[in-house]
Amino acid sequence: MCGLSGEIRFDDRRPDVAAVERMTDRLAARGPDGRGIWSQGPVALGHRRLKIIDLSERGAQPMTDTEARLTGVFNGCIYNYQEVRDELCALGHRFFSTSDTEVILKAYRQWGTDCVDHFMGMFAFVIVENDTGRVVLARDRLGIKPLYLSQTPGRLRFASTLPALLAGGGVDTSLDPVALHQYLSWHATVAAPRTVLAGVRKLPPATVRVVERDGSYTDRCYWQPSYTRRPEFAGMDARDWRDAVLDALRTAVRRRMVADVPVGVLLSGGLDSSLIVGLLAEEGQKDLATFSVGFEAEGGEEGDEFTYSDLIARRYETDHHQLMVPSDRVSTALDGAIAAMSEPMISHDVVAFHLLSELVSKEVSVVQSGQGADEVFAGYRWYPDLAAVEREREPERYSEVYFDRPHSDMARILQPHLLTDHDASGRFVREHMAAPGAETALDAALRLDTHVMLVDDPVKRVDNMTMDWGLEARTPFLDHELVELAAACPPELKLAQGGKGVLKDAGRALLPREVVDRPKGYFPVPAIRHMAGPVLERVRQALNAPEAKARGLFREEYLAELLAAPDDHRTKRGANALWHVALLEIWLQTHRIS
Repeated sequence: MCGLSGEIRFDDRRPDVAAVERMTDRLAARGPDGRGIWSQGPVALGHRRLKIIDLSERGAQPMTDTEARLTGVFNGCIYNYQEVRDELCALGHRFFSTSDTEVILKAYRQWGTDCVDHFMGMFAFVIVENDTGRVVLARDRLGIKPLYLSQTPGRLRFASTLPALLAGGGVDTSLDPVALHQYLSWHATVAAPRTVLAGVRKLPPATVRVVERDGSYTDRCYWQPSYTRRPEFAGMDARDWRDAVLDALRTAVRRRMVADVPVGVLLSGGLDSSLIVGLLAEEGQKDLATFSVGFEAEGGEEGDEFTYSDLIARRYETDHHQLMVPSDRVSTALDGAIAAMSEPMISHDVVAFHLLSELVSKEVSVVQSGQGADEVFAGYRWYPDLAAVEREREPERYSEVYFDRPHSDMARILQPHLLTDHDASGRFVREHMAAPGAETALDAALRLDTHVMLVDDPVKRVDNMTMDWGLEARTPFLDHELVELAAACPPELKLAQGGKGVLKDAGRALLPREVVDRPKGYFPVPAIRHMAGPVLERVRQALNAPEAKARGLFREEYLAELLAAPDDHRTKRGANALWHVALLEIWLQTHRIS
């Protein structure tokens, strides 16, 4: 787990190594254990290292395979790297390190861009063919590891975070109206390849991009489950599906234990993280470190679930750590969390993850997290509504149920120069759901949520907040084989028992019933949801700042309405509407975007 950066020139100029160094230094938190810069011909690469596998300097990056004439940088972890390494050794390859980075280089030498089909893990990597000047960029199937791009005439830059690209300079920081529409509609989800900045794009998940010496490129999407009932699963009943899911999750958790350092667990006390702890205990894991966070109550709303996390910690005798955050600490923690955001994120638990990651990073460098289970196994309360319509009506229903606000609201929120002439978010949903596969309405919704919303909201949130403290988070529910299995599972088994029915059945084989059958929990941060005093003061400060006035994103009358009653205005999803708009402005100011 690390941070990478670089520049490719398509003209006769040399890469700006100083800019690459600035980008690399901005990634220091993601990789506190090492720094490297490499430049040859039209390409320069930078890397910050977090030592997880092969702790020696032989695993340092950028890494060059002198025999193959390849140089690469890599962020992530290839969980099956030892198996791939054995296969490559049998094919005659020789290794100088025990790192998964070198496995990527050798695999590319053996299989070219098809190497990604051999990897199980989370990754973003860049490989340079030193002789041809061709550069290959790739991202893992579920987009767990980020890769941001900024292209101008004659040049392409890339980095693990958007702020790193900004540190390099020369980025068009004007706002993208389509991305802004998605931000306000889709709970801050901005789908790849867009970001809110017109000059920054994201390599989509499950994509390999081959960039030629002249700047032309081709993209290949190398993975996408069909979300249909597959013939090999015909005849399976509910018990068979329960066993298949439990076996696949057991394998996913076991894979994510590969490391040369200890691995802990973020334990919320919900079904998902509790299952991870239970399966690790089943594997014989002793003295497992677990971590939970809670917040002071505000507005009559509780902010912790320690009752359940303590229950699991006691049952499996973990080395448990608790963090209780008072409301006045939330306001002081906001700025650190927002500085860690590659893109603006409105979910309250972003602050929770940032604070928890600070605590966890003092104890371990790697944790497993339950992120993704609700999207993969239909755990949210709105999925029954999405499943209750005919397949053809699903795009319309999805917008009604999930979006924060309709397209018609944009004109009273945004200044005219930022408005789109069409429902950009609704169009995206319609086009995504029109793709082949996804035979039922629920299949279409889960495909969209798993491969778009999940990537550009919850997964990005966890990556940004944990890596800001040099902490690697692994997500077994996003094991691609488990996702493929869940995509083929009959919708009624996922919707059963109030959601995640098949996963709850699997959980009963390991966990106390009061954890499996508890009401669905969310991760509230009451101080933000109810605009506690210090948080509201920070919001007012940002919206009244000279930068905000000069930028003029939002209509003055709309802001005045929100500020007059900060806790009264809610989006259709129940989010605080003032927080939604203020967070964007605070993010722009934090990253000095004019």
